[in-house]
Amino acid sequence: MDSLQDTYKTIITPSVGEIFKDRGSKFIGYAFPITHEDEVKEHIHTLKKEHHTARHWCYAWRLGTSTIRTRANDDGEPSNSAGNPILGQLVSYDVTNILIIVVRYFGGTKLGVGGLINAYRTGAKEALEAATIVSKTIDKVFTLTFEYAVMNKVMRIIKAHNLNVVSQKMEMQCEFILHIRLSDAQRIQQLFEDLRVVDLEVE
Repeated sequence: MDSLQDTYKTIITPSVGEIFKDRGSKFIGYAFPITHEDEVKEHIHTLKKEHHTARHWCYAWRLGTSTIRTRANDDGEPSNSAGNPILGQLVSYDVTNILIIVVRYFGGTKLGVGGLINAYRTGAKEALEAATIVSKTIDKVFTLTFEYAVMNKVMRIIKAHNLNVVSQKMEMQCEFILHIRLSDAQRIQQLFEDLRVVDLEVE
């Protein structure tokens, strides 16, 4: 992702796809918005309780914006027959910060690697088709610290550029936290630095 691209696509709410059936086996795809790898186990645990008679809970996730990390898990299915096809759909839809789990109920007939790839890919696709995909901006976090006496100077910049103030603490020593779109960050940073009355930290 280059520096000019400061948006990414994701989902805000979980979704469940249509059930895909092949020779008695059933595949149900679930998509979850996630922001951290730690959330993966929780969602798998929940689905294992909900579908306690299922045979497999295969999954893949993509996390990050500027740098994207991925993982795929076959959960006992033949190597690369489940996790990678699920991951392939995340890549195909160009979405991130999403976990997809496809639950399989075994129908008694083996599908072969080709059949499994198709089934898990379809399960993932159905989950994404059922989701509402949105675009979000990649933001820098600005922490401004300044004396209350210069509040007007700070607010003038915030209002003039319609900046997103996430939190504010207004005392003798004030602290504002702002989310600034990546493509605007350098320009806005320069405006605050030019004031020479603001301590600025950028993440």
